[in-house]
Formats: sequence, structure tokens, C-alpha cells
Amino acid sequence: MSTAAAPARSGAVLADLLPSTTATRALARDAALVLGGAALTGIAAQIAVPVPGSPVPVTGQTFAALLVGTAVGARRGFFSLALYALVGMAGVPWFAGGTSGAGGASFGYVLGMLLAATVVGALARRGGDRSVLRTAGTMVLGSAVIYAVGVPYLALSTGMSLGAAVAAGLLPFLIGDALKAALAMGVLPTAWKLIGDRG
Repeated sequence: MSTAAAPARSGAVLADLLPSTTATRALARDAALVLGGAALTGIAAQIAVPVPGSPVPVTGQTFAALLVGTAVGARRGFFSLALYALVGMAGVPWFAGGTSGAGGASFGYVLGMLLAATVVGALARRGGDRSVLRTAGTMVLGSAVIYAVGVPYLALSTGMSLGAAVAAGLLPFLIGDALKAALAMGVLPTAWKLIGDRG
């Protein structure tokens, strides 16, 4: 019996629509999704633009982490970002700008992405990626989770005041986050619409 279901099925995320006919194939599919999500985040992290006055660059990794969580769901999203974090901590240079290890000024954002991928994945299971407005809300909440962990970590790791950390680690990124959210607002609902049209 196939686990692929009707596209509009309640409680499904995009990855659930990939067919798997047995439990073994479902496990292999999930492992591939977790590995792929970690790899996508690591690749996107290499798109890094320094921000004057901030130790945190603008990267593609936050968008990738939110996209992974939304597309694969909370559990697989958590494991994807946990794998990304653990492998980077072990020395693979796939954090922002080819860095690795724990304890850097931007490592709190990596931890925030792990939590955010889980949150947006749970929201996607409730239809948080099916329409433009829902996707916008999902992306805004996911970004807020990243900053809720990343900014205090930045303050603690650098000795900045919380206000200085907000100025250096949040405010310069809001326009980029709005653009990333707009991209997700186009991609995710369109993917569901295309799947629905084919179903």
C-alpha cells in the first residue's frame, strides 16, 4: 500500500507526497530527505554577504532551513537541522562563509534554525504553506524563532548589550528576511497548486 496520498490531504507536507510502498522504502526516503535538507542548508550557508558593523553575515541558510522544515515537516526538519549543526560542530566547514565549530558569534542562529525548522514543519502540517498569507505567517514566525535564539546568543558570545545585539544581529536582516518570505510565499503555495492540478 502506498503512503502517497491525495495532495490536499490534511496533515500532509510536500515530502509526504513522495511515494513509498513499504516501511523500508519510507525509512530510506526519510533518511534521504534528512540528508538532503542538511546538505541544502550547508550549501545555502555559503551564500554569505558581510554586514558592516555586524559579526553575522546575510546568508541563504535561514531561507534553506525554513524551506526544509516546511517541505519535510517537523520531525524530518528537526533531524535535518540537527545533522547540519552536529556535522558543522564536528568540523565540516559548511556554516556561514565556510566556517565550522560551536561557539562563534553566529552559532546561536544555527540553534535557532533547528528550532525554527521544527516549528514551521508543524505549521505546514496544519496548512501553513498552502496559501500566500499562511506561508507569510509561517515564515515570519520561523524567522522570529531564529532571532529569539540567535540574538541573545550573539549578545552573550560577544559581550554586547542586548540592544547592540539587536542592532547588529536583527535590524540589518529584516529587508532580506522580507524578500526570503516573499520568495517562499510564491514557491510553496504554487507547489501545492501544481500538485493539486496534477492530482
